Amino acid sequence: MSRSRPSRQPAATARHCGMIRAATAEDIPALVEIENRAFSTDRISRRSFRYLLSKAKAAVLVETDASGFVRGYALLLFNRGTSLSRLYSIAVDPSRQREGVGRTLLAAAEAAARDRGTAWMRLEVRANSLDVQAFYKAHGFHKFALQPHYYEDDVAAVRMEKSLAPRRDPSLMRVPYYAQTLDFTCGPAAVLMAMRALDSGTRVDQTAEIRMWRESTTVFMTSGLGGCSPEGLALAAQRRGFTVELFLSEGGVLFVDSVRSPLKREVIRLVQEDFREQLAICGVKMTFRPLTLEAMRRYCEEGSVPVVLISSWRFDREKQPHWVVVTGFDSNYVYLHDPNVDEELDKTPTDCMQIPVLQGEFVKMARYGKTQQQAALVIGRVRD
Repeated sequence: MSRSRPSRQPAATARHCGMIRAATAEDIPALVEIENRAFSTDRISRRSFRYLLSKAKAAVLVETDASGFVRGYALLLFNRGTSLSRLYSIAVDPSRQREGVGRTLLAAAEAAARDRGTAWMRLEVRANSLDVQAFYKAHGFHKFALQPHYYEDDVAAVRMEKSLAPRRDPSLMRVPYYAQTLDFTCGPAAVLMAMRALDSGTRVDQTAEIRMWRESTTVFMTSGLGGCSPEGLALAAQRRGFTVELFLSEGGVLFVDSVRSPLKREVIRLVQEDFREQLAICGVKMTFRPLTLEAMRRYCEEGSVPVVLISSWRFDREKQPHWVVVTGFDSNYVYLHDPNVDEELDKTPTDCMQIPVLQGEFVKMARYGKTQQQAALVIGRVRD
């Protein structure tokens, strides 16, 4: 229920020379005073502040001036077992706004969240507080949902989030980025990126994207035009001269649970059967077990490029099958290219390149559907 109010104006006009520290019980009167002066609804009570300071999975930070006067606070909440932190509230004393306090508190909150091992920060902002939304957008947050009737006065909340993980140096990017041009072509876009990384002469444009979709589509999907099956994408890459290994968690029919019509289910089954027969003829290796994270890392180190099926929930809050490219690893993160640049979520191509995902989170997202099906292609260099 974040009511974040860092400042009425993002720009600071006074020099900032305060300090950040963890709040204590002695700060509760100052916190309550700031709360009552900064907000007219949804106020945090004295009792709640005391609880948050003593028992809750929370961090309360205060910013003070040189005299020790508390000019503002930030309240973070953490959930055990997830990599998410929530900026529940941030407020600056109205008499001390335009001094850079909001920016300092936000930076400190992000640092505290990183120290707790969280990779994403989320918050809510009143839908009618456009200046506050602009403040967070300027600091790297993107909106991802609108929650109606959220606040006590029935105002909706804009939900925003930001990745806290370090971005890889773009100059070291081995896999060139290509954004899908159609809603249903994430698979071809991902495979084209992988092939271009392995052969700079690979044609990467909308014509190549649509051509590959026609070769690998399942015909039907939950809604709209069909997506691409792992078998179809593997076959398309093999036809273009690349080595391909295909990993599937099971031998059943992938995506069949996404449609209700018996006729559509049968078409999906026939398409998959045909693809697998062609793969057998071409000699493409199919392994019916998931590609482990360790094996994926090893393939990357050897120069191959994994293309992995995930649930798109992390990116667009839709539980749809979605293809991404694994571009690399470090000790904590898997880095991805997401071919879908969702402009409705204010994303740009830069936001979709080298996305850092905690390895444990990636393992959870790299599966789809009620049966938790897993699929991955490992695309290697052009065959001799």
